[in-house]
Amino acid sequence: MRSRRTALSLILAICLTFLSWLNVPAASAIGGKLPPVDRPAPEFTLPTNTGDGKVSLSDYAGKWVVVYFYPKDFTEGCTIEARRFQQDLPKYIDRNAQIIGISADSVESHAEFCDSEGLKFPLLADTTGEVSKAYGSWLGIASVRHSFIIDPQGILRETFVKVNPIVHSMEVLARLDQIIRNS
Repeated sequence: MRSRRTALSLILAICLTFLSWLNVPAASAIGGKLPPVDRPAPEFTLPTNTGDGKVSLSDYAGKWVVVYFYPKDFTEGCTIEARRFQQDLPKYIDRNAQIIGISADSVESHAEFCDSEGLKFPLLADTTGEVSKAYGSWLGIASVRHSFIIDPQGILRETFVKVNPIVHSMEVLARLDQIIRNS
């Protein structure tokens, strides 16, 4: 039963990764309509496996926030992406930036994933897809691999829809540095 679930999860992750690489206009993406850049980012509060059990975007007022949506814990692409963000976490901290991962997985799955991969940033459980929908990152049963940079005032500054998990954290850091220099 578990190997069947793992195989189905892997197939779903591969399909979502393939779909995310298609050429889709920036205003909308696979997953829905993206929130507009240079406007307030959609607020959210979701359960997590860290801290007091819930995380809100407003908890990080005064910090840069990188919110990344991903399809499924323990799948190859999602594991690579999470590892890269963890590897670069000190660089984000140096820039006063918080990483937040969001998927439709449960809090329990996130706890196991964080323990397994040594992740030191929160993963949020968007089991209904409500927040993923607000960010144009929902594909019916799972979040699509999209990322967003939100400034310390809560304004959405950048959207990433064509995400390669292997190099994505480096791309986000480079763009964050650019935005900080220009602000």
